[in-house]
Amino acid sequence: MQDENENNNRPVFKHISIMPEEVIKGLAIKPDGIYVDGTMGGAGHGQLICEQLETGRYIGIDRDEDAINAGKERLQRFGERATVVRSNYSEMKNILAALDIPKVDGILLDLGVSSYQLDTAERGFSYMHDAPLDMRMDNRVSKTAKDIVNGYSETELARVLFEYGEEDFAKQIARRIVKEREVKPIETTGELVEVIKAALPMKAKIGQGHPAKKTFQALRIELNEELAELRLCLESMIDMLNPGGRFVIITFHSLEDRIVKSIFKTAENPCTCPPQFPVCVCGKKPLGKVITKKPIVPSAKEIAENPRAKSSKLRIFERG
Repeated sequence: MQDENENNNRPVFKHISIMPEEVIKGLAIKPDGIYVDGTMGGAGHGQLICEQLETGRYIGIDRDEDAINAGKERLQRFGERATVVRSNYSEMKNILAALDIPKVDGILLDLGVSSYQLDTAERGFSYMHDAPLDMRMDNRVSKTAKDIVNGYSETELARVLFEYGEEDFAKQIARRIVKEREVKPIETTGELVEVIKAALPMKAKIGQGHPAKKTFQALRIELNEELAELRLCLESMIDMLNPGGRFVIITFHSLEDRIVKSIFKTAENPCTCPPQFPVCVCGKKPLGKVITKKPIVPSAKEIAENPRAKSSKLRIFERG
């Protein structure tokens, strides 16, 4: 893997796992349990899970080709205890069915973009490197961020930037993008960064972090359909758990965390009866309980060692 990456001038797949001890504790791993990692990445968490297993099994899922290669290499020593599948976590139910696994004892999702994806310039995720506007988590998909930037209407662009990037200047940036692409297509991350900077007032460029951060986040989420998949999958994943099974999710921005918090809360208390009803008549039963009333966040030590952990939040749900 290392030699291949060097030949392609790519960095070796390196990703520092977020809150590793908290993840392992949160999953409450049983030596004979079955655990699914829906966002395996380089298998940092996966390796720790496998080390806790004796007769149990780990299934690592990822749609990124580089992650699959790195994960297979890292987990090779665990033999049949570890299974790696290139797919999207939205296909988890079908993957488990194909493996003849009806229920599992734990599910892990570590959302967002990996350090490797950010550090590999040609992937187009980072506003710090000039590269083609790509941002695909799965290179088998043809649509890229370039297609969104040059193909969406001004209204659609503004919606994406505001909704997924929580960008206060979404309309101004969208307007500037449309104006610039009328002259020539916007093809690289560097070109897009300059367009964003030109659209923002001076006050927005000072002390607010990188001016392109929110726009790049929004484009990545839109392209890879991250929030849509999260909303659709969470409840069905809870159903895949055995009684006492744990669902651990790490989020990196408020939009993701809001979705997770809401769905976990509803799973714990699904009753839709009016508050004045003396007893429940809707018949909806709790699926389990939320273990983390408040999200777990990384320690100051971890943030100092890995600044990208700063915005992460970890929530846990236990199946009843």
